[in-house]
Amino acid sequence: MNSKQDYIAGNRLLWDKKTAAHTVSDFYNMDAFLNGTSTLNDIELQLLGDVSGKSILHLQCHFGQDSLSLARMGAKVTGVDLSGAAIDKARELSESLKLDATFICANIYDLPGILHQQFDIVFSSYGTIVWLPDMAAWARLIGNLLKPGGSFVFAETHPLALMYDDDFTGVKYSYFNTGMIEEVEQGTYADRAADINLPSYTWNHSLADVLQSLIQAELTLTHFQEYDYVPYNCFSNMTEVAPGKYQVNGMEGKAPLVYALKAVK
Repeated sequence: MNSKQDYIAGNRLLWDKKTAAHTVSDFYNMDAFLNGTSTLNDIELQLLGDVSGKSILHLQCHFGQDSLSLARMGAKVTGVDLSGAAIDKARELSESLKLDATFICANIYDLPGILHQQFDIVFSSYGTIVWLPDMAAWARLIGNLLKPGGSFVFAETHPLALMYDDDFTGVKYSYFNTGMIEEVEQGTYADRAADINLPSYTWNHSLADVLQSLIQAELTLTHFQEYDYVPYNCFSNMTEVAPGKYQVNGMEGKAPLVYALKAVK
């Protein structure tokens, strides 16, 4: 994997396949969503606040459940994702639910040449930046796409959790971004038996890498919090210790699994 185009093409193919499995999985519970259930969690809802009437750019929106949950709250939402299959599904859902949302298929690093407007809120959540090699460029585009006084709301898997192997039995990866991690994914977090056997190309990012990039993009951090649970049963060897709160067996209450932040332009 020697070029930007190669890793983008590889990850796009992987997420096209994931989308096909995810849309019919129990994990994403499409029936509940179509019947009005929000897919947003308390962590991000507390930081988003009242979004009614606000313009929101949702980065790496997958097939749009969170984007459309925001639209149900009265926001005017634009969702962006690399996967054409995901964006096609998001558009289908938006049309069938008659919600005010626009979806764009693009590598987010290309957004400065595509989007020529600014937003009240830029939002991104859970399992997103691991697919991005460059945090400085990521933070700059967020800053450029925010209106003055606008907010970036971000919830993400904690980098400490990404150091471990699949079963959390030992440390496998560096906490720091030491380069691209090339692996073959079998199945997916939403359906471990899914017929997926494709390469993935990811990068780990330390908290310092994320926070310093936002600071250098002249965004002011107003909130930062770490959580000892994740809202999804997305790793192996997990137990639901409370509704919507999953912890790794043997590590209950001992390690952060998610962090969230808010930064203002």
